[in-house]
Amino acid sequence: MHKAIIFDLDGTLGDTLPLCLAAFRTAIEPLAGRRISDADIIATFGPSEEATVKALLPDRYEEGIHGYWRQYKAMHDLCPQPFAGIPELLRELRARGVFLGMVTGKARPSADASLERFGLADFFDECEYGWIHGPRKPDAIRSMLGRRGLVPAETAYVGDAPSDIAAAREAGVTMYSAAWASTADEATVAQVKALEPDGIFYRVEDFSAFVLSLR
Repeated sequence: MHKAIIFDLDGTLGDTLPLCLAAFRTAIEPLAGRRISDADIIATFGPSEEATVKALLPDRYEEGIHGYWRQYKAMHDLCPQPFAGIPELLRELRARGVFLGMVTGKARPSADASLERFGLADFFDECEYGWIHGPRKPDAIRSMLGRRGLVPAETAYVGDAPSDIAAAREAGVTMYSAAWASTADEATVAQVKALEPDGIFYRVEDFSAFVLSLR
């Protein structure tokens, strides 16, 4: 059993990417005066949502980012619950004494809103969030482990994106790819497979059975 398991949020704990895209469009399009496609939004991903708004709405950033956070919370009925089986998995891991962390590219306001809505906030011993200046997951994982006296060899990261595999490799931790979100299409899964994570799982129950079987 890993001594620490660190989770991503979007597409891993909950199917939140469609919510993110809808909130961005609702908040930004009226201020920008134009249609914004999913591709336009996704192309900015890596840093936190602040960078997305700055890229798409540079002249009205403050309005845009606060509007996004309001819409994200207001529209969370689009994703009212975490993936089935996630709360039970986290509860069992905690009962076994596993350190549980969350490292996400999301900014704190939206990430905390989702954890609260999902009822998952109390499961995590520590959370690290994204920032506007660029991707920071490897540094966030290393910093979290250092503060807790944990080592990469005893740690796993669970995330859905191909970029999560590179981040886990850079941080020196085991990488398990979550392919159970609605956004896990054939192209994404093919990218993930090509990067050869330590495991790829298409259902939460399969991942739970695997990780809880480790000794």
